[in-house]
Parts: sequence; structure tokens; C-alpha cells
Amino acid sequence: MNITISGKNVEVTGALRDAVESKVSKLAKYFNKEAEVKATLSVERSRQIIEVTIPINGSILRAEESTDDMYTSIDKVVDKLIKQLKKHKTKLENRMVKYETIRFENIPAYEVGKDDMDSKIVKTKRFAVKPMSSEEAVLQMELIGHNFFVFANADTDEVNVVYKRKDGNYGLIEPEF
Repeated sequence: MNITISGKNVEVTGALRDAVESKVSKLAKYFNKEAEVKATLSVERSRQIIEVTIPINGSILRAEESTDDMYTSIDKVVDKLIKQLKKHKTKLENRMVKYETIRFENIPAYEVGKDDMDSKIVKTKRFAVKPMSSEEAVLQMELIGHNFFVFANADTDEVNVVYKRKDGNYGLIEPEF
């Protein structure tokens, strides 16, 4: 594994670098030797934050943890990544064995209110959109730990969004032209 460690508002000392490398190297048994791991250490006020990103087969495995101690954050983020890997593996196995698919319900229309008209864009993010099925998009969304995921639908060649609903189910937003 190739581990890249960077710091944001914190100096990455030798002890921190050794701690991250030794803990993250526990994940090596799950990946091939060429796996790229990016770890970013940062400090915001009294919070010690670590974010680890690992691209795997077109997917992204991501975990973030913050505590009062950087070493505790490192331990917790590795535990979180191991749980995500096991969950992802189980889901892939279940999908292959049981041929399950995820069913999506109708999504209500979004109504624009007065407050929405005065909103400002405070962050812009650019990323490559890979064609995939909605089931694969849900897996990606869960891997990175977000509550929505934008993807190119492989069946329709249109940009879609999957999201996690409050009731725990998933929704799909398709464009209407």
C-alpha cells in the first residue's frame, strides 16, 4: 500500500506518521500492493481530525473521525474503515448470491420557497461521473458515508441522484426534460 499523509493546520510529526502508517497498514490484507491511501490530519479548535480515502475498483472508501486526541482518531478511523469493508463485501456477496435489487419509490416534486431564492453557492465540487446502475450508486454512497450520490445512469445515460430517506430506504431522482 502506498500511504500519503498530509497535514492541515497541523505538523505531521514522525510519531504521527508512524502511528498512521502502522494502523492503516492493517488494511493491507484487504487491498492489492498498489492501493493508494490518502490520509489527511487536521486540527480545528480542539478537534483532532483524520480523513482517510482509498480508491478501490472505481469506488471510493472514505472515513473521517474526530476526537480530542489524534491517536484515538486514528484508531477509530481504522475501525470504521474495516466495518465499511466488511459491509461492502457482504452486500456484494448477497447481491451475487440472491440476485437482489433495490426498489425505489416515487419521489415527490421539490418546491422552491422564498428562502431558496436568496441562497448563495459557498462550495463547488467537480468530479468524474462514472456510468453505473442505481444499486451500485447506493453502494458507493454508503461507502463514502454520504446521504446522497450523483451518478450517470448506465441504462439511461442521464445524470441521476440516489439518496437515503429518513425511513432508511433509498430514493432515486431522475431528470425530466
